[in-house]
Formats: sequence, C-alpha cells, structure tokens
Amino acid sequence: MNRITEAAQLDARYDLVIIGAGPAGQSAAIAAAGLGIATLVVDENMAPGGQIHRGITTTPVTDRAVLGEDYWRGLPIAQRFLAAAVDYAPGAKLFSLLPSGDEPGRHAEIELGVSIAGQARPVFAGQVIVATGAMERPFPIPGWTLPGVLTAGAAQIALKAHGLVPQGRVVLAGTGPLLLLVAAQLRAAGATIAAVLDTTPGANRAGALRHALGFLRSPYLGKGLALLAKARGGPRRIAGVTGLKAEGDDRLRAVTFTAGGAAQRIEADVLLLHQGVVPNTVISNAIGCAHHWDEAQLCWVPKRDEWLLSSVADVAIAGDGGGIAGAECAAESGTLAALGAAHRLGRIDAAERDRRAAPIRAALEKLGRGRGFLDALYRPATADRIPAEDSTIVCRCEEITAGQLREAVAGGATGPNQLKAFLRCGMGPCQGRLCNLTVTELVAQARVITPEQAGTYRLRPPFKPVTVAEIASLPQTNAAVKAVVRY
Repeated sequence: MNRITEAAQLDARYDLVIIGAGPAGQSAAIAAAGLGIATLVVDENMAPGGQIHRGITTTPVTDRAVLGEDYWRGLPIAQRFLAAAVDYAPGAKLFSLLPSGDEPGRHAEIELGVSIAGQARPVFAGQVIVATGAMERPFPIPGWTLPGVLTAGAAQIALKAHGLVPQGRVVLAGTGPLLLLVAAQLRAAGATIAAVLDTTPGANRAGALRHALGFLRSPYLGKGLALLAKARGGPRRIAGVTGLKAEGDDRLRAVTFTAGGAAQRIEADVLLLHQGVVPNTVISNAIGCAHHWDEAQLCWVPKRDEWLLSSVADVAIAGDGGGIAGAECAAESGTLAALGAAHRLGRIDAAERDRRAAPIRAALEKLGRGRGFLDALYRPATADRIPAEDSTIVCRCEEITAGQLREAVAGGATGPNQLKAFLRCGMGPCQGRLCNLTVTELVAQARVITPEQAGTYRLRPPFKPVTVAEIASLPQTNAAVKAVVRY
C-alpha cells in the first residue's frame, strides 16, 4: 500500500482508478492488486470503510457491542485493502472525469481531476470503477431546516468516526431497518432516545408479501430478527405516524405528528430523520451515464451491463451507487467490476474472467434474495417524499419551497433543469444532492407524468467545490486546449 498524501505523489497514469473506499471500492482494489494492475483508489474519507464501515480502522468506539458485529465485519476487508499493492489517496477530492481526447499514437484514456490538500493534478486511467455508494433519501418535512434536525445517517457517522453522541431528548423518525439500528447504537452509546416514530405505511405489508418467499430464503431474515430482538425493550416506538413536523423558533423544540387518529407532540432537542438510502449518482450523472427510474426503489439508477459497465466507455459502477443492495453485495460487485476491468485491460482472457466470476455471481444471487421484500415493505409514503404543504422547503441551498416549485411548473417549467432557470433550484453548494428526487417526483405529480418523463438535473463538473487556485494550478492538457482553441 502506497498512501498518497500530496498531489505531487500521484503517478501520471494508472491502469485503473477506483473512486471510493467502501466495501465495493476496497474489494475492487484487492482484486486488481492480485492481478498486478496498477491501481489508484481516490477517497474523500481519511480512512477506508465508506459509509457503512466508516472509521473502521480509526473509530474511538472500542466497545464492539455499541456498533454491532455487522459494523466490525468491515475490519478484515479494510485490513486486506491496506495491505494491497495499490496507491491509496485518502482525503482526496475527485472533481472531474472526462475523456482525454484522441492524441495520435495512443489509445483514448480517461482524464480525472484529483485534488489533495488544496493541490490539483490530472490523472489518466485506462479503466475507472465508480464506487461512491449510497446517500440518504431526502425527507422534506416542515421544519427540517431547523438546527437540531439531522439525518439518522449523520448521527451514525458522528458516532462511528468520532464517538460523538447527541445530547438531550432524541427522537428518530422515518422508515427502514437503519432507523432501528441507529436507535439501538445511540442508546448503547448513552443517548436518551425519547421515541422512534415509524412512518412506514401499513398498506406496504400487502405488497411485501409477494416477495416473502425470497426474503425467507435470504440472509436478511436472520439479520432482521436479530435487529428486532435488540430493539425489544428499547425506546417507545410509535407506528403509523403521518403528518410529521419539526417545531421551534431558533432551534428544534418539539416534534408533532398524527398516530392512531390523534395529534401528538413530543418535546425534543434532536430529531433524526431517515427514510431509506438511494444510489449516489452525482458522478455517473455528471459524466453522462444513462440512467433509468427504478420504481421499486423510487430513485435514479445507472444502466449497467453484466460486468457493471456503464454506458460511458470504460467506466464501471460497483456497489450501492448502481442500485441499493447492501454492503455484502457491494463487496462482491466490486470484485466483479475489477474482473471486468482486468479483461478490458487485457490482463485476463474471457475464460479466466468468467471462471473467477462464477462464484461471485452465485453469491450475489443469494445475497440479493429478499431485496424486493425490503423495498416493498419500507417504501416511503408519498406524502413523506412530496411535501403537501406549499411552505415546506425543498431546495435547502436556495430556500425554494414546494409551493414555488408548483407555481413554476404551472408557469411553464417542464422539468428539473428548467426549474434551475426559473428558481435556481438545485444550483446551490449541494448541487441538487438533497432535492433532486423530491423535485423529480414533485414535477411528475404536478404534470401528471411519470418520474422517468420528468427527468432529473443534468449535473456538470466540478463534482465537489474546488478553488480557482486549484484549477489554475492544473497543467494544460490536450483535451483542455481542444476545448478552447478553434481549428
């Protein structure tokens, strides 16, 4: 393992560049190293693990019971990754990815813009694997911008990476297994959990039953039963919650909602929201990969072939960034993507690739059983995805409300990209990460069309904020000259 701490340490070219060091990225790197492929792993985090195993090698939480054994299963893979013969750039930003052009005498390559500690450098690659994982689905409720309102994932990151526990009365609200897991982890770490508010629609059970057989044959069953056992005897859990609101003036003071036909109010200092995770498609969107709307998971998913190759040449997408399937599937898919890249690089022939891939595909099939059950059971309610109240903020960066969006659609905005011109919606620092799904579904609802027809934001580099000084420090490349010089 060569740990890259300065941009000047980066090689000019690698056979393979992997974006992200979660289960998928680490597994891809381990497999690539075993095949002698010159590999660079670019990761924003300062240590491997991704979101699910964040801080696995550095966490100050030493009591294994707090985070649970599923978390600690990430340690062996991180140790193998750190011992692999690859270049690893933690704390690095990938801000661009584009073809480098067709210079005479050389094959077309992919050019990536990488910044480390304020210094930017271009890196060329024959193959790229995007393994950026998942992000939490937006949960736009009245008051969700108040200080004290966070996502459950944010609280989990603070606990894993820094051993931090929210103080005061904590309420968790939403749907999905992660909600119960975070509640159990925070409680074990000493947090005061006032209540867990379950917004899962009761009508979801009928749809989930169609997938019950697969679920009963899947690894999810044992994990689910263990999680329910851990939650038993824990904080008060209220099911059938609707009309969720965060109330307060300068900060969160209370959470109000309806359950069992009655309006209820719980005083709270911290509200943690969660209604599932969705693929992080920022990079795949920005580089022009084809996507489709997944009606089961209610999100945009990149189109991939059997080797996880996207519609953009030589760019594969592994892990939850290509569709939510969980950490174990992500690890297997990372290895599969690496085998595909190795074949395209000419390191192994098709027969060897297929032989190595066979047990991986069998594992993916087994691990994927039951996914349909979870997607159907924890399908977020329409009212929790598309705000009914016009005053609810949808685009946090530009403070655009649901009412303003509906008014703009009525005034002629046909989709999310047109709304940028009408309202600057999605043009803030988050680049639409926190509002794109809500905007897509809101437009679709207002125009009585499908989300696929409504579309989503068309993103552009830089994927993450970079300074003018970083951009100016980049050496001129053939592609950069071609972009501005007339012929």
